[in-house]
Amino acid sequence: MNRSTPPQRAETDQIAFLEAASDLLGPRGLTTDPERMDAWLTDWRGRYTGRALAMASPASTAEVAALVKLCASHGVPIVPQGGNSGMAGGATPDESGAAIILSLRRMDAIRTLSAEDGQAVCEAGVVLQTLHEAADSAGLQFPLTLGGKGSATIGGLIATNAGGTQVLRHGTMRAQVLGLEAVLADGSVLDLMAPLKKDNRGFDLKQLLIGSEGTLGIVTAACLRLLPAPVGRATAWVGLDGIVQARTLLRQIDRAMGDALEGFEVVPAHCLESVLAHQPAARAPLAEPQAWNALIECVSPVQDNALLRETLEAALGAALEEGLITDAVIAANDTQAEAFWALRDGISAAERALGPAMQHDISVPVSKMPEFILAAVPDIETAFPGTRAVAFGHLGDGNVHFHVLAPAGAIRGVWEEGDGKSVSRRVYDLVTAWGGSISAEHGIGQMKVDELVRLHDPAALAVMMQVKQALDPHNLLNPGKLLHTAAAH
Repeated sequence: MNRSTPPQRAETDQIAFLEAASDLLGPRGLTTDPERMDAWLTDWRGRYTGRALAMASPASTAEVAALVKLCASHGVPIVPQGGNSGMAGGATPDESGAAIILSLRRMDAIRTLSAEDGQAVCEAGVVLQTLHEAADSAGLQFPLTLGGKGSATIGGLIATNAGGTQVLRHGTMRAQVLGLEAVLADGSVLDLMAPLKKDNRGFDLKQLLIGSEGTLGIVTAACLRLLPAPVGRATAWVGLDGIVQARTLLRQIDRAMGDALEGFEVVPAHCLESVLAHQPAARAPLAEPQAWNALIECVSPVQDNALLRETLEAALGAALEEGLITDAVIAANDTQAEAFWALRDGISAAERALGPAMQHDISVPVSKMPEFILAAVPDIETAFPGTRAVAFGHLGDGNVHFHVLAPAGAIRGVWEEGDGKSVSRRVYDLVTAWGGSISAEHGIGQMKVDELVRLHDPAALAVMMQVKQALDPHNLLNPGKLLHTAAAH
């Protein structure tokens, strides 16, 4: 017969745990103050809010290891958290209040940065923009960026295998990680920091941890690759009549620019209009509104601005002559280029301000993406009258953000839990039918757990569950995220 822990016993165990954790971390490292924890109990999108027993903020890997060992001995679940900028609720605790939030934000040191080796060793709490600035000061670049670079942390980016706008040329976060340090569920430290190009000593465990969303181990540091800073940069904003033309343009620019093509983003008219309304100081790059827009970024470590711009201008001129594009402008300087990118990066916030919406981070093969969009948009808008479906983002790597805006008058928080869930289910069915993925770069978190079970390969899910059981048998690491498991408390 199963019996639950008597309330008095549970309360006594919690008190003992909190006293031991306080002794370990001190007043800066542990808090139970509701006001100090409140901002970290809700995800960035405002979709999920939970409760926590405490928030721990260790200052070193040794403190993380000791805390995790303490949690294991008391059966306290752990929700790792970086910048709390995730899109799938993966860093938000549940409503039980039994788990602690383990914040890595105090571990924000760049331990080493070597221009000679092209490497940086960063702790998990280093903010992406801080790494960009440090690399830039050494004449290097870290080749991954995204709209939330001012808050996203290295640990969180690794845990979710983040993508961003440079994946076309450089790959996801997985491709940037040369070495990894992580704390496992029993408190042991996994040291995989050696940046070896060849190492055939069995499984590549660091790759197992990347993208595991804190369910297999807690990333505390990483060795990351850096590249030479680009000498030349050419950024263009292009108008097109349709998304099919955008794919054709992508192929032509790829042939013309070669390795210099770093980003190719698509922005439909509705998204640009939303940003311009949300940011009064912003200006449309082209004189006339366009049905679709493409933002093209080219960089080179050897070609200067003039040569790169000349090559891109010739490619766009040819596209204009054959009627593939309707208009284009190449940024005159970095300030104008950043203004173009601000329009692209501002889409999520602008769409959010319009009202309730269901956001889907999906991918299909690049060759199929235009046809998918042309089929999926009317399908959703017909099935759910009054909604508005928009797709934008990384056409170059087959990943778009497919947002479905609620009908006028829908109540935020109510629509998402009702019709919104039916919308997402239909979107994910469409994506699966087109041979795609329901999560391209934001992870599964708690948002897509049910859909992963429903749509993913059963054999793959079984293997994932076996790995989880082997590394975290008591399910204390980020329970309820990524996989359908029950918290052990």
